[in-house]
Amino acid sequence: MSFLRRCRLTGVPQSLPRAPRLPWIRNFSASRPGAAQAQQPRSAASLQIRRGFLVLKWSAYLVASTAVGILTTGAVILAHDALTYSTKHVDRVPVNPLALHPETGGPKNLPIASILVGDEEDEENKKLATRPKLVIVGGGWGAMSILKTLHPGDYHVTVIAPDTFTWFTPLLPSAAVGTVQVRSLIEPIRKIIARVRGHFITGKAVDCALGERLLEVETTMPDGTKRSLYVPYDKLVIACGSVSSTHGVPGLENCFQLKTIADAQAIRRRILDNFETASLPTTTPEERKRLLSFVVCGGGPTGVETAAEIYDLCQEDIMNYYPKLCREEVSICIIQSRDHILNTYTEHISNYAEEKFKRDDVKLIVNARVKAVHPEKVVYDEKDAGGTVVTHDIPTGFVLWSTGIAMNPFVERMVALLPNQVHKKAIEVDAHLRVKGAPGIYAIGDASTIETSLVRHVLDLADQCDVNHDGQIDFNEWQVMVTKIKQKVPLAEAHLQHIREIFDAFDSDRDDRLGLNELTALLQDISSKITTLPATAQVAAQQGKYIGKKFNYLAKHEQTLLQNQIIDFDEAFFRPFRYMHLGSLAYVGNAAVFDFGSTSFAGGLIAMYAWRSIYWSESVSARTRALLLFDWIIRGIWGRDLSRL
Repeated sequence: MSFLRRCRLTGVPQSLPRAPRLPWIRNFSASRPGAAQAQQPRSAASLQIRRGFLVLKWSAYLVASTAVGILTTGAVILAHDALTYSTKHVDRVPVNPLALHPETGGPKNLPIASILVGDEEDEENKKLATRPKLVIVGGGWGAMSILKTLHPGDYHVTVIAPDTFTWFTPLLPSAAVGTVQVRSLIEPIRKIIARVRGHFITGKAVDCALGERLLEVETTMPDGTKRSLYVPYDKLVIACGSVSSTHGVPGLENCFQLKTIADAQAIRRRILDNFETASLPTTTPEERKRLLSFVVCGGGPTGVETAAEIYDLCQEDIMNYYPKLCREEVSICIIQSRDHILNTYTEHISNYAEEKFKRDDVKLIVNARVKAVHPEKVVYDEKDAGGTVVTHDIPTGFVLWSTGIAMNPFVERMVALLPNQVHKKAIEVDAHLRVKGAPGIYAIGDASTIETSLVRHVLDLADQCDVNHDGQIDFNEWQVMVTKIKQKVPLAEAHLQHIREIFDAFDSDRDDRLGLNELTALLQDISSKITTLPATAQVAAQQGKYIGKKFNYLAKHEQTLLQNQIIDFDEAFFRPFRYMHLGSLAYVGNAAVFDFGSTSFAGGLIAMYAWRSIYWSESVSARTRALLLFDWIIRGIWGRDLSRL
């Protein structure tokens, strides 16, 4: 009888407690030859199996959670989409008769849009119709910054612009070659002004009746005819930007510019047309070489980025989808009138960009001036090593003109109407961005320039600071004057750090006093050192935000100001505008450069991704940010869109 059977019969437990193994037995077992070798493969195999099961388990979790997330997101999107379909009906919308048949008046006896079509469609609009009328001319960075800063309900806002959308200008070179689509850069203005329940008029501001506070707007009918009307205002903000400067060069009708969405679309069509024509077997070698010669006039950020984008297009897409001969025949040239491209950046940045273009075989012609632009060539003058001016020409099928800015026609008209406006490129404004000589009118962005002349204030400053009325300014009075100068012209602050040294330098007779002539010479010297703010989107955006905050403050304290009969609100309650430079960026072909004033750096792909990230975050809206992200992903996977639209 077996041991187990006897245990069952006698009731003895089948399993007895195991006696603990003595240490010497464990040591003996571990020391037996081959014992460790026999257990090691078994434990290693089981460990690998366990790891395999863990990998499979967590992979299954990941796949399942991803699937659930995708299904949930899809369900939410479909549900939201289903809720967007509406069957609302609009009946008997109240409209003021004056909105449909406005009265005529003003210097030119034009219709006056004192009441707009939507002013009485609901109770909130009726309340807004009684608020001060704020009219904004333009749809760029400055105007959009104002609209995003204003508090809803404070003003009756009307925006006047020739286009129904605003666009992200820094990425226009990318749109010109198909790296991103134009739809990813634009946002309808009506969607932006909806937050403040504003109104939009498609047209161009052409004139202004300052006395009656009437802005003349020219609109275009579907058949192309022009009609004009007056838009009344209590406050007018001029933010219509600028146009490209011609510098008196003939033949600019043969050039492309890059300031609008339409410009980017036209450039894209021309570039693709040139490559398509160059691919034809009937195109002669000379004609092919001319068609594939791209000339950029101007070495600023726009010109440099456009040249870089054309190079990227050739390297990444033309090389793959067009005959290789087309890529071999491509030549890209930048003509710059200064010693370096990107001359407003630091020397390190300029050198990096120049070396990058040299490696990419992009030709740089510096210290040269374009003399004329013909349909098939660019003529320019260049100084040789001996200083002699030599004339050259470049056969080309594409010319981009990007060499500075000039006055918008409406800005030019306003300068002609206003007294004491002597600037040649923009409307001159004071430190509070008020147009000089025009109460209630402000100007921002490329349309304006902040005054830098201190000499015109010399008499006012002397009267205010000459406490003892002796006709001279001592050092204590000079200290007070410095404070007032910083308030009037904040741009002078950087040149007023060592006021004692400045005072002593112009105290020619060493009597510790400045006479009127000495004071005039001092202020003139400081004025000559002040540089105006650059015509960039960054400046316009900060100025628009400043104006929006100022108007919010004014609306909040309107009753207090009226009760105290305070007319000059800007001087009494609000600080002057101060620009904070946040840095300059530029794309130079799968690389980017950053200039932050005191520091600067340049690099390859990592810097390029940083450049993209900054511009992505500064895009117009969440919708355009999503579209931009998709465009960059699509370019990376499938390349640029080479279709001609």
